[in-house]
Amino acid sequence: MTFSLGYGTNGFSNHRLDEALAVIADLGYTGVALTLDHDHLDPFADDLARRVDHVASRLSALGLNRVVIETGARYLLDPWRKHSPTLLSDDPALRIDFLARALQIAGDLGADCVSFWSGVSTVDTDLAWSRLREGVAAVLEHAARLNVRLAMEPEPGHRVQHLSQVLDLRKELGEPELFGVTLDVGHCVAVEPVNAAECVRLAGPLLWNVQLDDMLPRVHEHLEFGDGHLDLPGTLAALAEIGYTGLAAVELPRHSHAAPDTARRAFEALTAAMPQTWSAKAERRIREKPSVIGALFPAVGREVGREALRPETDPQGLVHGTVDDRARIRLVTVLADVLDDAALATELRDLYRFGDDAERRGVLRALASLESPGAEVTDAGIKLVEDALRANDIRLVAAAMGAFARFLDDHTWRHGVLKCVFVGVPLAAVADLETRADDELKRMLADFADERRAAGRDVPADALALLKEGH
Repeated sequence: MTFSLGYGTNGFSNHRLDEALAVIADLGYTGVALTLDHDHLDPFADDLARRVDHVASRLSALGLNRVVIETGARYLLDPWRKHSPTLLSDDPALRIDFLARALQIAGDLGADCVSFWSGVSTVDTDLAWSRLREGVAAVLEHAARLNVRLAMEPEPGHRVQHLSQVLDLRKELGEPELFGVTLDVGHCVAVEPVNAAECVRLAGPLLWNVQLDDMLPRVHEHLEFGDGHLDLPGTLAALAEIGYTGLAAVELPRHSHAAPDTARRAFEALTAAMPQTWSAKAERRIREKPSVIGALFPAVGREVGREALRPETDPQGLVHGTVDDRARIRLVTVLADVLDDAALATELRDLYRFGDDAERRGVLRALASLESPGAEVTDAGIKLVEDALRANDIRLVAAAMGAFARFLDDHTWRHGVLKCVFVGVPLAAVADLETRADDELKRMLADFADERRAAGRDVPADALALLKEGH
């Protein structure tokens, strides 16, 4: 699979955000479309920075490696008027401010993009277009300052409801590098002149965010797969065909009353419709005969690729990992489903012991994705993490300090953080840093900083930031 399957939090509006993310991850999704809203990371909260840090840690611990920020909350800006104001309103300042905040949050979370739409036109067509162009240009200034991508969604009934209109607007704005497309494949069924697969091809490399749902022609109602006219296998095949590597997230905002069951049915439908990739075949073979993982693990990079999952912001894959990391995590997850604790611990030790650096990194990141490992896996995993922290491969060190590092004792964990700073691993790769950093760690970092300055060398900015937080 070249892209990540996710689910939209607007389909879990009756859940607390932490619990919604846990259910989404438990069902097998590896990404999330996060709609900023009153109870789901309110962008106007007084303690927003703390909340964003918490969500970032939660996403990392749950293995939700792809994120997009959605901005379609209904009454976030005006308690009386849904989705108001918009970029087409007489005074769009609040909408522009909201989108600027969304861009900042996206940057802090390492999200793929911020998704937005035009709004419904209530004024003259030309005036609406002029306001839209000016509003998007203003938002793009914030995007450029933060180096965060902005993806516009054509929305039925809005001033921009067709893919062609998004592309036209982009041309009028001078084809900004940070301006791309969000495509809801259900909308393609409802209003586009061609099917969803063809829309995917038309968007091509400008497609940065995909929303998945079914619809009927000329009816804007988000349906579960199979209840409308969407060709789901053909659409997913088109995404694979164009080499789409972003998030494809289920968009069912009116199904919160039955969110877990709806999300489970959606994942089953997507899995059944997915093109039969090497990874899917490998997972099936492991379920049939777990021991084949020893032969499959070394082949992962050759079969699925080795590029970083988020090359724009994390080119080495230190924070979010690589394509082959993600595939190996999935293989170990399947293995954990079919083996008991003792057998799984043995397999993980062997995969690490006989593997190259990439395979070892895959084991470490897979350990981080296991939410409740048994005692034998935990004991084995601690030894593997400690071994990795003795290495100088920065990607191995980064993988070792993921969510599984919560099992390290405080002394070992502190030295792991210091090792990251010493070898050049960004502290964003360290899980639970904001909650686990203590005075002793800050003392150690201060001593390290003094030594660097005495030697005439720079101190990493993230280490300095952590020290300043302690004052």
